[in-house]
Amino acid sequence: MPGRSLTEWLSYIDSIHPKTIELGLERVSVVRDELSRHWDRPFGGVVITVGGTNGKGSTCAMLESMLLAAGYRVGLYTSPHLLRYTERVRLQGRDAEEAQLVQAFERIEAARIAAGNVSLTYFEYGTLAAWDLFVRAGVEAAIMEVGLGGRLDAVNMLDADCAVITSIDLDHMDYLGDTREAIGREKAGIFRNGRPAVVADPMPPASLAEEAGEVGAELLLIGRDFGYQADRQQWGFWVKTAEGELRKRPGLAYPALRGANQLLNASAALAALDCLRERIPVGMNEVRLGLATVSLPARFQVLPGRPAVVLDVAHNPHAAAVLSENLSNMGFFAETHAVFSMLSDKDIEGVCRRMKGRIDVWHVAPLPGPRGSSVEALETAIAKSGAGGVVKRHVSPREAYAAARAAVSENDRIVVFGSFLTVSDVAQNQRNFI
Repeated sequence: MPGRSLTEWLSYIDSIHPKTIELGLERVSVVRDELSRHWDRPFGGVVITVGGTNGKGSTCAMLESMLLAAGYRVGLYTSPHLLRYTERVRLQGRDAEEAQLVQAFERIEAARIAAGNVSLTYFEYGTLAAWDLFVRAGVEAAIMEVGLGGRLDAVNMLDADCAVITSIDLDHMDYLGDTREAIGREKAGIFRNGRPAVVADPMPPASLAEEAGEVGAELLLIGRDFGYQADRQQWGFWVKTAEGELRKRPGLAYPALRGANQLLNASAALAALDCLRERIPVGMNEVRLGLATVSLPARFQVLPGRPAVVLDVAHNPHAAAVLSENLSNMGFFAETHAVFSMLSDKDIEGVCRRMKGRIDVWHVAPLPGPRGSSVEALETAIAKSGAGGVVKRHVSPREAYAAARAAVSENDRIVVFGSFLTVSDVAQNQRNFI
């Protein structure tokens, strides 16, 4: 279907499948195999698959930054995006061009039809497009962020040379189960026999180790097989080899990404690179440069100027707890105003509970679409959670943000959180959004 713009393609792929989410690898693998018949050469690099409840985006960004600093050709696939779909696919540290994605979608559509008119979801199209572009570009490292779960996520059509699990907590329970053990088992589906599986959750569910044992993956646990030590000026990474040798990367500056949890994510990234050191070695200077220059919008992103404005896509209780801790470490602010909205299928009350005592004024607004929460539901969740604070209703996140800006002084703070959609609506009107 030549001649379609990227916007038209996105509308098309969003409309042709009856379900937004349909987990499973059979359909996407069939199209991948058909697509591969038209590649000039097979993929010759390493695949790093990153799953987990929170911390995936930060870990992926650090991996990308360090590998680029080391001079490798790098592809990065993440989701969802904040402002533009092109953010999901990055080549050599830059967002893919619209024309590149259009051409990839055209090739996928031809392969889909040739494979028997296979039905694909929006996410599956995007995953195949990223993989097609990475293979054609000859990247030496493909960093693939899992979308949902792991075992049946489209990214798992690829065999990871190193799998990373950042954290396990309760989210997407309709699809993954309602306990950490069940969710851990689903996320461990990205492990492969004889290949490293890096787990950065300090208290991992037993199911991760059980799955690693059943598959035959080489499990590395934070605190046991790798970890970090830190003081106020610097931090150091360590990892134990299978022979019991202790390798260290001392004297590291803190990552450019803000937040106390980022050392967990950085340690996971460094552990993955250590596992792959024979294929893609990365030196100390490149590690330092990569960590010092890494950037990722809306992960505890503090905008320049006054009042202080924090953008964070925290949308589950675990992420909200991290956000709350990071806010407490920012210093004194006379008042904190929240611009807040969430999707209705998330644990809104649980998120609000983790923010107890942090918010003085809640500016709530609905999100578009059938999954968006109403202002009444948001206000009820805040009240039930015991989070405290005054609640004010608005018609959209951007209008809620405008009201918050009008209400605060330069010594106050605004935190925008609850969903990628919430932050995106506000960020579209921010001149200093990076």
